[in-house]
Amino acid sequence: MLLGMGTVFVFLTLLVIVTSIMSSLVQKYGAVQPAVLKTPGAAGQLDEATLLAVISAAIHAHRSKQ
Repeated sequence: MLLGMGTVFVFLTLLVIVTSIMSSLVQKYGAVQPAVLKTPGAAGQLDEATLLAVISAAIHAHRSKQ
């Protein structure tokens, strides 16, 4: 029983050490560049009336198929 508990203790200790090393390496070398969000231009945006018309047409088309 003592051998099994010792094995688990050694494994968990190694796991904590390896995880800490990996974390420090990622923080040092894995600097993530923030993603640049592209905002659509005026042509990509729909006004509310157009959006309402598109949604209404989609609902009408869906209901007419049933």
